[in-house]
Amino acid sequence: MKNLEDGLNRRRAENLYRERLVLESPQGAEIHVGEETLLSFCSNDYLGLANHPRVVAAFREGADRYGVGAGASHLVNGHSRAHHALEEELADFVGAQRALLFSTGYMANLGVVGALTDRHDAVFEDRLNHASLIDAARLARAKVTRFPHVDVDRLGSLLTHTARPRLITTDAVFSMDGDIAPLVELAALADKHGARLMADDAHGFGVLGQGGRGTFEHLGAPLVPPAILMGTLGKALGVFGAFVAGEEALIETLIQRARTYIYTTALPPAVAEAVRASLKLAREEHWRRERLRMLVEHFRDGARNLGFVLTPSSTPIQPLILGSAEASLSASRHLRTHGILVTAIRPPTVPEGSARLRITFSATHEASHVDRLLEALSTAKIA
Repeated sequence: MKNLEDGLNRRRAENLYRERLVLESPQGAEIHVGEETLLSFCSNDYLGLANHPRVVAAFREGADRYGVGAGASHLVNGHSRAHHALEEELADFVGAQRALLFSTGYMANLGVVGALTDRHDAVFEDRLNHASLIDAARLARAKVTRFPHVDVDRLGSLLTHTARPRLITTDAVFSMDGDIAPLVELAALADKHGARLMADDAHGFGVLGQGGRGTFEHLGAPLVPPAILMGTLGKALGVFGAFVAGEEALIETLIQRARTYIYTTALPPAVAEAVRASLKLAREEHWRRERLRMLVEHFRDGARNLGFVLTPSSTPIQPLILGSAEASLSASRHLRTHGILVTAIRPPTVPEGSARLRITFSATHEASHVDRLLEALSTAKIA
């Protein structure tokens, strides 16, 4: 039997050991970790809604009305009026016929790929896809081909020479790089070859597009077949859960066949009520997205002036790629001594040689917070 301690010690020696922080506060621009007050630039709470009073009140009122648990799966007796209303509101928001709630984005991706493919089908996935999309194709036992990152021409060539191309999967906004998938071109390829396109918009939903509807809106791409949208509810909307949106037949197929939907307890209805409140705020308060854009531009201008080479990301995800795990850990620790929290991202989360600081912004940040971050980076000797 493999010695577990040897494996853990090896990870420590390679600067790949992961440790958890214990927060004493809600998410926000500033958080409390033990006795420290830290300026946080590593949360996915992009719109700053995780601790919004209206969202918290909706959660509390939902618990008062429905209790704290769903009690069963959606297909037994766990599908509440709150769940149903949220699905209808999400579908309306993204411009789809229907939407279906899942407990997590990971479960949504596994559910969709498993429901639509089997071992006879070919699945094509971007080389930098999220782990959940990679695992989904593996668990479906599909024939998987990984194409070079956002390389539409190479994908087109691969599709031309493949039998039964059933599904193309991609992050819409890539979670570690912050760049955007060419969804218009991918959808055209999927349509041409009789496949479906599944886009994981966890980091675009609520953030991109004039109305915050996500990457499809941002690129002017309609959410119609062959496109399938997966969005999460714990990032820009600040709560928890996920959904899949598409046409009527797709959603009904998932209800019948998606194992991660059928065989698990539904989200607590109070969570659904909190998401409904958060979705209203995302619709109403456009200033949150405008502030995000301003903060990103401010950071990118300042980082370039310091000599940093930036990736082509216009999203709230702004990575500083440092190469080695040791360098990223050292930079993260340097920022921590300045009261700033940015987690070091290391393999296997990112490819070998591309360890980084993954800096993310929230609408709760101020320009002065960005100035403080840039000042700390200027003394880190990593440019």
